Order: sequence, then C-alpha cells, then structure tokens
Amino acid sequence: VWIQKTFQKRVCIQIIPSKDPSRCSCGQLVTQHSTITAGSKEEEAPLVQLEAQPAERWSALKHTQTSPTDAYGVIEFQGGGHVNKAMYIRVSYDSKPDSLLHLMVKDWQLELPTLLISVHGGLQNFDLPPKLKQVFGKGLIKAAVTTGAWIFTGGVSTGVIRHVGDALKDHSSKSRGKVCAIGIAPWGIIENKEDLIGRDVTRPYQTMSNPLSKLSVLNSSHSHFILADNGTTGKYGAEVRLRRQLEKHISLQKINTRLGQGVPVVCLILEGGPNIISIVMESLKEEPPVPVVVCDGSGRASDILSFAHRYCEEDGLVSESVRDQLMVTIQKTFNYSRSQAQQIYLMVMECMKKKALITVFRMGSEGQQDIEMSILTALLKGTNASASDQLSLALAWNRVDIAHSQIFVCGHHWPVNSLEQAMMDALVMDRVDFVKLLIENGVNMHHFLTIPRLEELYNTKLGPANTLHFVVRDVKKVSGNLPPDYQITLIDIGLVVEFLMGGAYRCKYTRKCFRMLYNNLYGLKRPKALKLLGMEDDEPRTKGKGKMIKKKEEEVDIDLDDPEVSRFQYPFHELMVWAVLMKRQKMALFLWQRGEEAMAKALVACKLYKAMAHESSQSELVDDIYQDLENNSKEFGQLAYELLDQSYKHDEQVAMKLLTYELKNWSNSTCLKLAVAAKHRDFIAHTCSQMLLTDMWMGCLRMGKSNSLKVEVYEQRQG
Repeated sequence: VWIQKTFQKRVCIQIIPSKDPSRCSCGQLVTQHSTITAGSKEEEAPLVQLEAQPAERWSALKHTQTSPTDAYGVIEFQGGGHVNKAMYIRVSYDSKPDSLLHLMVKDWQLELPTLLISVHGGLQNFDLPPKLKQVFGKGLIKAAVTTGAWIFTGGVSTGVIRHVGDALKDHSSKSRGKVCAIGIAPWGIIENKEDLIGRDVTRPYQTMSNPLSKLSVLNSSHSHFILADNGTTGKYGAEVRLRRQLEKHISLQKINTRLGQGVPVVCLILEGGPNIISIVMESLKEEPPVPVVVCDGSGRASDILSFAHRYCEEDGLVSESVRDQLMVTIQKTFNYSRSQAQQIYLMVMECMKKKALITVFRMGSEGQQDIEMSILTALLKGTNASASDQLSLALAWNRVDIAHSQIFVCGHHWPVNSLEQAMMDALVMDRVDFVKLLIENGVNMHHFLTIPRLEELYNTKLGPANTLHFVVRDVKKVSGNLPPDYQITLIDIGLVVEFLMGGAYRCKYTRKCFRMLYNNLYGLKRPKALKLLGMEDDEPRTKGKGKMIKKKEEEVDIDLDDPEVSRFQYPFHELMVWAVLMKRQKMALFLWQRGEEAMAKALVACKLYKAMAHESSQSELVDDIYQDLENNSKEFGQLAYELLDQSYKHDEQVAMKLLTYELKNWSNSTCLKLAVAAKHRDFIAHTCSQMLLTDMWMGCLRMGKSNSLKVEVYEQRQG
C-alpha cells in the first residue's frame, strides 16, 4: 500500500504528432495509444486527437497522466542453468530520491553502501579486448565485494551494461553472495514490459531479445531494477535525472553512525558516445565533485578523455598540436562536422580543468595498479579529503591495504591524539587489522583507553551477536528484558565478570575504591553527557581539587581533574575482557597477544567463555551461540596449555613460579587457581602442574604465598 501511495506510473494522454505520422511524439503508435478517463473514474472517454499547435512540443509534465504504479515485485529470469531473481519497481521519472532510498533500505532490505560505483558508457553493443574485459570485470567486482559497494548501471543488456553483467555472472557462478547491482532503466525501452505488470508479484521474464525490436531486455545478472517512467516508449532519457538525483541523495547519507563521512560516489567510464563526455563534465562539477575513472583502450569517449588527460598540463591546457589531434579524433570517432567536434572539444577541455579528479586506468602500463585500486584511490585522492577522512573511508571499506599504501605514507605527520578516534572506530567496527595498524603507527593504548571509552565500547550495537545484555539483566536481577536504551556501566560489567568467573573472584570494577572514584567522576550522570575523557561535567565542579578516597585504611589523595585517573594500568587486559564478553574472538586473540600476563589472560578468557556458553545453554538463546562460545573457550585453553608447555621446556622453576605467582590484576588469583576455576583438565594434568601439586602435597614447596591453593586443589580432586 505504501508503494502505491508513494510511487506512480505515467501514461501519455494526448497525441502530439511526430515526424512519423503513425506515432505520437511519446513514441507510441497512434493506434495503440491508450484511452483516458475524463473527470470521474467511471466515465470512459474516447481518445481525441487534438489539433496540436505546430510549435507545441511533447512534454512529460504536460501530456502525461500519473496513477499509482502497477508494476513491482520479483522478476524471475528464464533461461540459463539456474533462475536468477531480482526485485523491480516502475516509478515516475520525477520520484523523490528519499522515497526511493527508503524503498531500497526498508522494502528491499539493502544495507546502505559504503561506496557507490556508477558505471557509464556506450549503450550500443561494442567489443572489448578480451584481456581488458577480464581485468575490468574482475576489478569492478573486487572493488564492490571488498568494500560493500553498490553498482549502478543502465540495467539493460546492451553496451557497457552487458560487460558489467558478464562480470557479475562470472562472479555469481564461482562464489556465494550477490553483489548489489542496481539497474536504473527507462520503462519505455524495456522489451516484454507487459509481463512485469502486477502489484507485488513474481513474474517470469524472457531474456531473449528480438533482433528486429528497438527495445532492450533487462540484464539478468542485476539484483534490483528501478524503471523510470516518463510516458515515452522506445526512448532513453527518463532515467537520467532520476539516477543523478538518487546518486546525489545516497552520497549525503552517513556511511555509519560513527563516521561523519557521506557515501563516496565514483563514476566509472567504459567506451561511450558524446553524451558520456557531458556526464563526466557534470560529475566533476557536482558539489562535492564526483571523481571519475576512465578505462583507456575501451574505445570512443573513454579514449578521447584519456588522450586529453595524458597530454594536458596540470592547469588543463593543451598544446596546439594536441588540440589539432583531438579535434581530428573527435570528428572521426563520432562522424561529426568540425563545428560539432568543437563543441565536444570544449567539453573535454572543461573536464581537464579538474584533471586531478580524473584517474585513467591503462592496462599493462608500468607500475599500473589494477582497476579496483584505481577506483578506491581515485576516491581517496580525488575528493581532497583530509588524512583522517581518508582513514575513515578505508576503515568503512575494511581495506587495511589501502590505509597502508595510500594513507600511512612516509612523511605524513599525524597530530597528537588524532588517531584515537580512528582506534575507537576500529574497535567498534571489529577491524582487527586496523587496530594493529594504528598501534604500529603510534596510538598509545594506555592514553587511549579511558572509563567513558570502555563503557562506549560495551554499549556498541555493532559486531557479532552476543549474550552480554542477557547476563547484565540476570546479575542485576531485572525481571523481563533491559530497556533498549539501557546504558551498561563498568559497575555492571564488574558484576558480570564476578558472576562468570565464580564466587571467589573479585573484579576491580566492583571494588569500593573504583566505585567511589567512578561516582565522584560521574555522579548519577551517564558518561554520555561527559566530554571525551569524561573529566568535565556539565556543571562546574568545586575548586577543591583533592577528594579523599579510602583505600585499605589509608587515605589517598586523588585529583579528579587529572585525566590519568580515568585510565587503566593494563589497557590490553580491559580490552581483552571486553572482546570476550562481546564475543569478538579474533579481536580477543589479537588483544591477548599484547600486554602482560599472557597465561593468566588466556585462562581468564577460557573461563569467561565457558561460563557464557553454560549461560547461553540455560537460556532461550539459539544453540549456535553456545557452540561458538564453547569453541572459543577451547581455543584459549589450548593457548594457555601451550604457553605452560613452552615455559616448562625452557625452565621448570620459572614455569612453577608462573603457576603460583599472585596476580594483583586478577583478584590476587594464580594461574593454577584460574585453571582449576576453568576446569581446564589438560592444564592441571600437565607435568609442571602435577610436579607442583606433588611438591605442595608433600609440603616441600617454598615458592609464593598461596596457602589457600592446597585446599582448593584438594577439594577439586575429591569432588
């Protein structure tokens, strides 16, 4: 119902004679011209051919009538090994772009892209050199797949679109996962369009085109079609403005809530007629400009643009001899007169004024990257984005290789703390490679991780499905689910960790010292309302700097205005526990490798995952979460065992000390206690653990103060 209220079709209601007397100016045969209703819906009026004024020109606005769209649903393409399906809709050429995007995201359930590749080129069929066709196809698909891009084309099976379709077909036959390829075509040029009429229907569609017909079939490798209707038949043009406005509207959307960056658009040119040169010119004149990638060697417009690009100066001017060559080439290519060629030449020169925004892809030239890199680097360099914006884009595309080769280049100095926001984004978006890259490029994790940032990480909605909210609900003893906007605090996390680790474990987030510090820093307000480091409230604090916080009978002076009090001594410990509780195993493994106390961290992760697996098996959650958690626990358990084995082979005495050393940061526990808590049988059965237990049992042990260990291990054995 929403679709019919929002989108319309157009039908020509007045015959305006054309050069061909048998056809109306809308392109339809006069004999087939539809009848219209005059006034009321019930009255059917015969169509009257009006005596048009000689000067009157046909216009979609004046001579067509709108009514709710009558064609949308699913196309099933016939022919070929398996049935390809695509969503489609017929809409008026002046449909609002925000309505179209709403349809795509809500009804078609597409995820907003992180990049839009708009492919333009020749509409008549043309052949590409086989090698160029292969490189073009592979590069385009790789750019789309690796970044989560949408590809926009003209949608029908001719010219450049056929080559894009072949690349999509080749991709879908080899791998799973559909590339989001959206065809925006004029309704009036589609062969067999009558087969598509029907509301919310699934319709078979034949892709065999009639060689005598001037109409074109839809390309079966696309996933979605928007069919622009301006009441004409057999004519292009209805889609041009609609496509441009939709691309513009998409470019204004935020890639994701964390990044201020809009969706970048790139215009990819393959072959093409004179109209392609005007499309390039308009793209470059957009605000902000749309960078253009031109495929040299594909023919016609592309070759003219790449020739001009090669020989023009930085200011976009060319020498007399190049000018003459260009003029001759334009005349020959398009079979134009000198004055017509002059018009095209002026447009080419207009494009060259923005030479920096044009990237020419030349196959096989020395040091040439593939077309996929041409597309992505054109976006980075072309839009004059700051280094941090470029990094945001590379992050959104999950392309650490581009960050490495294009952004973190020699000689670029990042301002102090400028990479910390990128680190936050990388953690939230679960981009392990980027976290590693940022640490290598100087992000100080001790400085980066503050209480508000750690809480923000615990409250992110992104990343894999996890059970954290359910466990928080259980430890807080809340009946029913937590409110959707509930903000998890570190105090909550402390309770969760204690619950999962077992009764004898005390998390530092629940200790009196931390709670007092936390309450003094934030009061009842949520850290959302605080500045980045959480050190400033909305209300001015009293001038008295020091606050007395009791700690083990001593009075400790803490300066609440010192950012350091909001930081953590061992940031990698805190972050690894975060990654484990959020079920981000790759991130947890990476963070485990960093920082201190590797064996203890592995055993803590093993125990947390095991307890989470037990919790998920008790609840109404799906089984596969249980299995994932169980597997993650085993992986960390294996790492702890291997560490013990390596230490033991290297030095038995040191290995035993590692097992009995009291870990201040882990509730004064020891690695052996943690292994017992995690019921890690292999670890306890290791020769080193057994020798240690025997020593303790015989009363010969002279290392460490851990007296409670004997009783606990003994009880475990008896149990």
